[in-house]
Amino acid sequence: MARWFRRTGSEVLGWTLVVIGLVLLVLPGPGTLLLLAGVALLAPHYAWARRAMDHLHDAAVEAAHKSVQTKRGIAWSALSACALVAVGVVWLVEPQIPVFHLWKFEVGPELPGGRPAGAGLMASGVIAVAVLGYSIHRWYPGAGTQEK
Repeated sequence: MARWFRRTGSEVLGWTLVVIGLVLLVLPGPGTLLLLAGVALLAPHYAWARRAMDHLHDAAVEAAHKSVQTKRGIAWSALSACALVAVGVVWLVEPQIPVFHLWKFEVGPELPGGRPAGAGLMASGVIAVAVLGYSIHRWYPGAGTQEK
């Protein structure tokens, strides 16, 4: 079973996560994270996925490093993560909103995506807080184990 997963299962799961991640890029939810996880699972099978992971890894480390170099950057990151959680909570409560038209689509009186969208937003905020905590521990000047 482990051999099957390393070959076929990881590829099927990887493509599934890529498709769901792409859908969640336009809907509320952790689309980027699912897309990244899918590409990571596909990396052992495809050269393009390995190249993408190398590029994404370098870009993510650089962004995380830059975001915690100042207290202002940390504050904005923390505020953004908390805002994601707060919007997710509001989405879970499912308040009635006014009906309006957006690019020929009628939106309302319920928020699009319902409870799953709210849970996805909350999950994104919690993951952002965890990544921020790790970044502060790893790269904030004078904190923990800095990488030089």
